[in-house]
Amino acid sequence: MQCRRILLADDENDIREIAGATLEVTADWQVLTATCGKEALEMARENNVDAILLDVMMPDMDGLTTFTHLRAAANRTPVIFLTAKVQTADRQRYTRLGISGVIAKPFDPMSLARTIMEILGW
Repeated sequence: MQCRRILLADDENDIREIAGATLEVTADWQVLTATCGKEALEMARENNVDAILLDVMMPDMDGLTTFTHLRAAANRTPVIFLTAKVQTADRQRYTRLGISGVIAKPFDPMSLARTIMEILGW
């Protein structure tokens, strides 16, 4: 597998730790983590990443608002939403907005890298 840099933004420490460690071990990817939308925007601006995993429900700035700010800043990095609330209508709306994909929480950590690669066509 090609070494990729992934930005993972989630306000839940357990999600950041499990997903980050799994992606580093199973896919040999470098994972940068952010605890909120504002921090994710700063990290996306300062680091060249191949993809962004973005929690939908975060305090202060949710994933959709963070995504909107990324696009307003001309950041075209592929974004995959992580969310516990996955409805068909939400998936369709996210796709129309330009979200690359949606991964439902809870997810299987051991297949997370494969799921990301499938969504992004890697």
